[in-house]
Amino acid sequence: MATIKPFKGVRPPKQYVTEVASRPYDVLSSEEAREEAKGNEKSLYHIIKPEIDFPAGKDEHEPDVYDKAVENFRKFQEKGWLVQDDTENYYVYAQTMNGRTQYGLVVGSYVEDYLNGNIKKHELTRKDKEEDRMKHVRINNANIEPVFFAYPDNPGLDAIVSEVIKKTPEYDFVSEDRIGHHFWIISDEATILKITELFAAIPYLYIADGHHRSAAAALVGAEKAARNPNHTGKEEYNYFMAVCFPANQLKIMDYNRVIKDLNGFTADRFLEKLSEDFVVTDQGEAIYHPEHLHNFALYLNNHWYSIEAKTGTYDDNDPIGVLDVTISSNLILDKILGIKDLRTDKRIDFVGGLRGLGELKRRVDSGEMAVALALYPVSMKQLITIADTGNIMPPKTTWFEPKLRSGLVIHKLE
Repeated sequence: MATIKPFKGVRPPKQYVTEVASRPYDVLSSEEAREEAKGNEKSLYHIIKPEIDFPAGKDEHEPDVYDKAVENFRKFQEKGWLVQDDTENYYVYAQTMNGRTQYGLVVGSYVEDYLNGNIKKHELTRKDKEEDRMKHVRINNANIEPVFFAYPDNPGLDAIVSEVIKKTPEYDFVSEDRIGHHFWIISDEATILKITELFAAIPYLYIADGHHRSAAAALVGAEKAARNPNHTGKEEYNYFMAVCFPANQLKIMDYNRVIKDLNGFTADRFLEKLSEDFVVTDQGEAIYHPEHLHNFALYLNNHWYSIEAKTGTYDDNDPIGVLDVTISSNLILDKILGIKDLRTDKRIDFVGGLRGLGELKRRVDSGEMAVALALYPVSMKQLITIADTGNIMPPKTTWFEPKLRSGLVIHKLE
């Protein structure tokens, strides 16, 4: 069962929301954040990427950078750019991209659910990234940014959300990346109780995006519990902020690969090697998109190729073996190109589907990369199956879009 609770959100007053709200900390570099925050003292980047308040080149992991985050968080509250709600609420956060809207419930998610596996993961986390976010949560005593969860489709929750969104939203704006953001407050006690009850009947929640933030938030909550001799389990630190979307509203985009060299092969020999495990078809110079599972697009020497994995090269009964990222990693990246570890090999880079296949073409045509590989996107059904079977997806498998906007609401741990 999923244990959740409402919380007293810390939010920007309506007139400040577009100045405060920002992209998540991990989708842009320090320099990009510095540029986006230029001339805007209210930007959340001053809290989530506080290195921008130091000279360029400052190491974001130094103690005084974390201290700056605390100083800025305090300043935002003192100046009234962030104000805490008087009552415990749930919130609806909806996002519109390319005419499609997804509706999430913003809740306090239970630390214990993460620790006991009721919140299911599909990715491994890196200790250094976990520790960075743990420091940020600890020192601010708050979840400044939400995590992104999915839940199995629930008609009861759908009905509540559809009623809430008939009202005028608290926030309603379009960010510079043309994503619409819409936000409602749920303060009605009966509705809050009903949402809590409906979630209690849901067996599992699934991390869609934000594995490191989830781990950091849960581990800090557990630390606080262990250090409190009067711990009751009711404290605010037992919960962390999540935006929970019904799985049927979410869309995973393709996550593509670009590789610097052909591991010593000529282009013709590389294509010959590919044809051992794939049916290779030259599609000419027009961009080719993968059409279904086990069909890939390859860009090499100004030509696009359809490459179709031959029957017997994959196992459709294995939740990991069926994934195109597994097939391509085993049969192309490892077997032909000698790339063993996607996390550490400097010869490979990854391009999220939002950038389009034109970005793959550009990086190969520029000479920076030798070959590009586009994959058919993973489905939510595959993600849930992998999480339910206790498996872990290979690195760089899922790309969720749109990303959650940070700064619409913050959750304090006290």
